[in-house]
Amino acid sequence: MSTEPLTPEQIEELKKRHIRSFCMRRGHISNAQEKALEELLPLYEIPYDANQMFDAVKTFGNNNPLVLEIGCGMGETTAAIAQAHPEINFIGCEVFAAGVGALSKRLHDMNLKNVRIFRHDAVEVVRDMLEDNSLDGLHIFFPDPWRKARHHKRRLINESFLKLLVPKMKKGAYFHCATDWENYAEQMLEVLSAEPTLENLHEGAAPQPENPLIKRPTTKFNERGNRLGHGCWDFVFRKI
Repeated sequence: MSTEPLTPEQIEELKKRHIRSFCMRRGHISNAQEKALEELLPLYEIPYDANQMFDAVKTFGNNNPLVLEIGCGMGETTAAIAQAHPEINFIGCEVFAAGVGALSKRLHDMNLKNVRIFRHDAVEVVRDMLEDNSLDGLHIFFPDPWRKARHHKRRLINESFLKLLVPKMKKGAYFHCATDWENYAEQMLEVLSAEPTLENLHEGAAPQPENPLIKRPTTKFNERGNRLGHGCWDFVFRKI
């Protein structure tokens, strides 16, 4: 699979395919999360604008390494990693209101200055707002379709999305994925291994939750996977 920069014609073709980084579902939002959306999100949000490239220096006030996390959820992992690595700037994509509200509150309560949020579909953010060779790292943790039986063919880690992602990565940038779904883990490994500009830093899955770049905190998905007896799988690749 080629990862040469996309032509305008190829971008238009991808738009027609309606790739998305999420499955639509309803979710409960607490009063605290709703309040955080209204009062705190404006402090951290980067508005989506298809005609405006994201400017990391203008946003963070420095030229520190930049890592994108797709699907922040409630933000526990994002906030923990950002707190442990103040020398790295993080941008997170999350569409669901409860998660965006919870992450905004965490950033405020922890006084984190190195995280910003796109409340928008990650596919469109990557396609329209991120420059090529701009990312030092990528996190995609537990991007499981919901519900799994119904959406078994709608998985984010696929060739079309990888074609958008890889050109945004600098040479030497890492790509860290994790899932507690074995069938999806097999697909992740197959798709990532087929990309000639990515190399696996381990033989198959990486030691979990440790990896040689950034430690991923144990999450509820780890606990769920262990409780159900089917474990979790981490993959860490690097762009060569």
